[in-house]
Amino acid sequence: MATVVVAVVLMVVGVALIFFQGQTVELVRGIGFLPNDLQRQIVDLMTQKMVAYAALAASPILLIIGSLLPNI
Repeated sequence: MATVVVAVVLMVVGVALIFFQGQTVELVRGIGFLPNDLQRQIVDLMTQKMVAYAALAASPILLIIGSLLPNI
């Protein structure tokens, strides 16, 4: 069950970074409790398409692992 939840979250993050990159970056910048250095690093990662594609690739991989190992 946990792998399904993580896979869905990764899929949503990946799709949001690909199709709604500007809005997701502004959402992270709007979070007030993050330190400036951490916020800058997250925004730098979010502007790279490789992170979005990695999140989208990890989603089905986690679903396959979750189906092969049912107790996770």
